Amino acid sequence: MRIDFISDISCPWCAVGLASLEKALLQLGDEIDYELHFQPFELNPDMPKAGKNLTEYLSEKYGMGVQQVKASHESLRQRGLEVGFVFGERDHIWNTFDAHRLVYWAGISGIENNQRKLKLALMRAYQTETKNPSDHQLLLQLVTEVGLDSVEAEAILQGDSFATEVRNLEREWYLSGITAVPSLVINQQHLLQGAQSVELLVSTLRDLNSEV
Repeated sequence: MRIDFISDISCPWCAVGLASLEKALLQLGDEIDYELHFQPFELNPDMPKAGKNLTEYLSEKYGMGVQQVKASHESLRQRGLEVGFVFGERDHIWNTFDAHRLVYWAGISGIENNQRKLKLALMRAYQTETKNPSDHQLLLQLVTEVGLDSVEAEAILQGDSFATEVRNLEREWYLSGITAVPSLVINQQHLLQGAQSVELLVSTLRDLNSEV
């Protein structure tokens, strides 16, 4: 079974969705044989490197007021706790393109779970620890922590390696109908959108696996 998880590191619902998926896969254990791939999506590809204040960004993009932002954060915090994910006090949002380039690179490294470990580390760094995912020093630290080559990663960050590949993937997913994240595509034909519950994911993956 092929599972494509399309998301942005700066998307809090993607963090919830990924935590749900991780719990579902753990619950299924050896019941299904799967390959998990992480695909790029940028909520705001024009976000400057310096980023923006999160409340201002949500106000500009979605028309949310301060109280709405607080209520949304509380809802996210509760949903996160249900699946074992802890949100920090996020007050800033940054550009995530370089992080996506490294996630792509990790995916073609040929070493099992490299991409998955880096994606999880990035989600934790931003969503829980409120660190800047566009900061190259942080990215190199995370690369090292998950066992990837920091020298190669630094060369990627200093140039434009995999920029075209990431942009092409973003375009392909958009043209296929992915306009919101998280989105889960199973066996390149079944789509689940939004942060689904662990129970629904277990049931869906089990049912689709029985069809193979």
